[in-house]
Amino acid sequence: MRRRRLVGVLLALLAAAAAGFAFRAWQEFNAPGPLAETRRVVVPKGTGLGPLADLLTEQGVLRHPLAFRIFVIVDGAESRLKAGEYDFPAGISAASVRDLLVAGETVVRRLTVPEGLTTAAVLDLLRNAGGLVGEAPDPGEGRLLPETYYYSHGDSRADLVVRMQRAMDKALARLFRDRPAGSPLGSETELLTLASIVEKETGLSGERARIAGVFVNRLKRGMRLQTDPTVIYALTGGRQELGRPLTRADLRVDHPYNTYRIPGLPPGPIANPGLAALEAAARPAETDALYFVADGAGGHLFARTLREHNRNAARYRRMLRRMQ
Repeated sequence: MRRRRLVGVLLALLAAAAAGFAFRAWQEFNAPGPLAETRRVVVPKGTGLGPLADLLTEQGVLRHPLAFRIFVIVDGAESRLKAGEYDFPAGISAASVRDLLVAGETVVRRLTVPEGLTTAAVLDLLRNAGGLVGEAPDPGEGRLLPETYYYSHGDSRADLVVRMQRAMDKALARLFRDRPAGSPLGSETELLTLASIVEKETGLSGERARIAGVFVNRLKRGMRLQTDPTVIYALTGGRQELGRPLTRADLRVDHPYNTYRIPGLPPGPIANPGLAALEAAARPAETDALYFVADGAGGHLFARTLREHNRNAARYRRMLRRMQ
């Protein structure tokens, strides 16, 4: 009888001790963690619970990896933990770490592609973007829509290129379908080509449609476009900056992209135009202007006649001489 009573007491003590340990472990699981500042950690795909707990402990996110493992298993969350790149905030508890991994709230990265870059320049951006994997295929000039793209660590460069292509294809199809009657642009490629020229000619939103209108007027009259950005593309192939002013000899170069020599549009785009330039090319402003020249202040002076244009060009040259 006395032995039974002793065994009962011992079992009660063990149960109380276990309960006390579990309670303290639960408190520790929910208490602020050891991180003093936000820490970014990449959890590789296929990482098991044990290696995950060790990794987070090594990174200073967890204090007690065993407790983390126990409570994750007890909660039935082991199979729901997701790999990826995470930002763990300062003082995050082990319980919140579990919740973050179950929710899969990974870091969202972004890549902004400016309007008017050549495809070679966009591919350079992709190669230098952190967190992406694999090679970026070359889809050809002008096939990537400039905008901000969001991605996660481990996404492929090829997939991001496909997203950029699809965005451009969608915009082109819509704008070409809705272009006004009488447009001289007979294909999506011609629309894309004109938009790329407009993009390179001006960065002013208020000028794009008017510059597109000048080019459309010249196309309808069979006039050469005589636009400098096409000559620069002929000389560089879009692989680098020209790095110097154009010369008269440059304007005479025999090349299919030299619009001082060829009639109509060049064979293809010279850059990746943004949506605003695409819209301007698809729906140009109605204007009687046939010429434009830089005004020295970031914009352009427009002219209906060659005589007026020559006066504007002479004024611009005088301004340049005064600045030298």
